[in-house]
Amino acid sequence: MKFNSHDELVNTSKKAQKKGRLIPAPKRGAIIREFGNELRNQKADLARVITKEARKIVSEAEGEVQEAIDMCDFATGLSRQLYGLTMPSERPDHRLQELWQPLGVVGCITAFNFPMAVFAWNFCLASVCGNSIIWKPSPHATGCADAIKKIWDKVAGDHKELVLILNGGNEEATALCKDSNIPLISATGSTQMGKELAPLVSARLGRTLLELGGNNAAIICPTADLDLTVKGVTFSAAGTTGQRCTTLRRAFVHEDIYEKFMEKLHAYYATLKVGDPSDTTSQLGPLISEKSFNDMQNVLASLKEKNVKIHGGQRLDVADPKEFYVMPAIVEVNKVEDEMLAETFAPILYIKKFTVLKEAIHMQNNVKQGLSSSIFTNDFRESELFLSSEGSDCGIVNVNIGTSGAEIGGAFGGEKDTGGGRESGSDSWKAYMRRVTATVNYGSELPLAQGVEFDES
Repeated sequence: MKFNSHDELVNTSKKAQKKGRLIPAPKRGAIIREFGNELRNQKADLARVITKEARKIVSEAEGEVQEAIDMCDFATGLSRQLYGLTMPSERPDHRLQELWQPLGVVGCITAFNFPMAVFAWNFCLASVCGNSIIWKPSPHATGCADAIKKIWDKVAGDHKELVLILNGGNEEATALCKDSNIPLISATGSTQMGKELAPLVSARLGRTLLELGGNNAAIICPTADLDLTVKGVTFSAAGTTGQRCTTLRRAFVHEDIYEKFMEKLHAYYATLKVGDPSDTTSQLGPLISEKSFNDMQNVLASLKEKNVKIHGGQRLDVADPKEFYVMPAIVEVNKVEDEMLAETFAPILYIKKFTVLKEAIHMQNNVKQGLSSSIFTNDFRESELFLSSEGSDCGIVNVNIGTSGAEIGGAFGGEKDTGGGRESGSDSWKAYMRRVTATVNYGSELPLAQGVEFDES
């Protein structure tokens, strides 16, 4: 469906939302269930589209489609659980009630690295809550959006326009953010993107749900199961070629186990298979663009000038020579280098020794981002410290698993420059609704608030 103007697009979405909100929530959930069933039927085909466009390996692409399917199941159940509260009133024969109503049109801006799942996180919840969505996908993944839209149209009946796609780049994203007819903008991308878009929304007093960059860390303690740890670290640092917001970028390893850990880590990295992502034997595909490759190489060059020890990071001559395949880099540092403080969206893992756990926690937290974090330990006291208010300051805090691989049942998002938004599970549905407090008088008298007397003289 093509529109002659931005206003026409938004007005179409508004009309669809006003129509869709009249559907009882459980029936909205039933439509989402059918959407999920059709995603199941076309899972393999959808995964191939992800692999073709986002260059994710087959298993990751299939896993992403499965995540969208699971999100449909989650939202279907949620459609019968949009609970409010009933509260006691201080006045006789009165009660207070909390209601949740749809917001209206949701603007959804997604990134290339999860071209279907992040849409599903937002749309499935927004839809059962009674909203429509205007989806601006990454320019790198417009085919993924078209494939999803085609499936939605197949199951949506008279409600196809609850999902509308806006292709484009910065100009189109800016228009969404400035539009006062769109009460919520959910945006996934870089921290810089969020800093540019958020003021546009706040200037009109709109809402934002931001899932931005991560500079994630893991702390590896003396009691850690090193075989388990190395597997978790490798997947988190190298998976998706380092192009997840939850990618592990910094590891702090206790000095007592440093040498043994590094030996195992190098051995594991040596087994990684980099190649055509459509080849089922490949574990890592290419970087998404030449810019991503250049950004990675510029950082490594800066580190080399400081005589920092670097393993890997070179371009590999595999598969299509026009694409940018790389060996994931391991960087051993003696101090916190400036390069560690910024997120490079590529497979660079910084590793530093530590002596005292609180020192490692401080180094982990001492960055502007606050998305995901991990500790590997079999010491109960260490893990509980990490989970406490003195521990990790991230939105995701893991014990004995890596920083990647969040489940849809938990709210996803982070603090500080990560944006503070929460998507997916838990009570994140509330972000897509407006709260109403209602006072109901079921008596024959009208006592006034705060004991005020306003009777006739």
